[in-house]
Amino acid sequence: MRLLKQFVAVAAVAFVGSMGMGAVQGNTLLTLVLGVATAVLAVLVYARVVRWSERREPVEVATKGAAAVGRGTLIGVGMFAAVIVNIALLGGYRIDGLGSLTGAVGLLGFMAAAAVTEELLFRGILFRIVEERTGTWIALALTGLLFGLMHLFNPNASLWGAIAITIEAGGMLAAAYAATRTLWVPIGVHFGWNFAAAGIFSTEVSGNGATEGLLHGVTSGPALLTGGEFGPEASPYAVVFGALLTIVFMWLAHRRGNVVPRRRSARSGATATLPQ
Repeated sequence: MRLLKQFVAVAAVAFVGSMGMGAVQGNTLLTLVLGVATAVLAVLVYARVVRWSERREPVEVATKGAAAVGRGTLIGVGMFAAVIVNIALLGGYRIDGLGSLTGAVGLLGFMAAAAVTEELLFRGILFRIVEERTGTWIALALTGLLFGLMHLFNPNASLWGAIAITIEAGGMLAAAYAATRTLWVPIGVHFGWNFAAAGIFSTEVSGNGATEGLLHGVTSGPALLTGGEFGPEASPYAVVFGALLTIVFMWLAHRRGNVVPRRRSARSGATATLPQ
């Protein structure tokens, strides 16, 4: 029941925010403001509903740990840059000059709202609560698969794209939360990845079409290399780098004692670990 209450509350904020940004599409400043406002409101609503439904402090979104967003963003941008560089080395991507600064600014707001709301829903609510009952590994697999399947509803979705998202994002972002026990890191990684894809390199993002970011990028070549209409997230490079980061994060989680085995799934103590 608490999962449903929390999910509905955050999903409502996400829905209203997306409708608002859709209504002002083309207005860079309003898109930025509405996107940031949606992100902030979603965190506040999540914190409030957790206090109400679980009778505890939502340490996973504690203000004192918010600086970790920066660290996560650097990881996300670096990961996507590594993917693009490898695709470019094989002739699948090139830069044909500068793109649009205003387009990139608008994407800042849009990607902030998407990263925050999706991480609250999938890692903050679904993964965290499923982990209490099944342990870390099963929760990582189940919620990662659900996250990947969600992307099948995107305009240019593909089965391979959904599988790739499951591995490189669904699993990796859950592992980032397990390693740090704060949502700020996966929020930062998610935002950094998405903004680098759309706001910097102007590529397709999860099958939602090309964007106009800081660089005017041109993708060409076989879909097996570039990800085709789904975007670089369906590239084998993205899957490999995402899998490697998952391994690193889970190694950290194990080292810090944050991996919840199934026999302890009824204990909620692991969910209240202070952010590291």
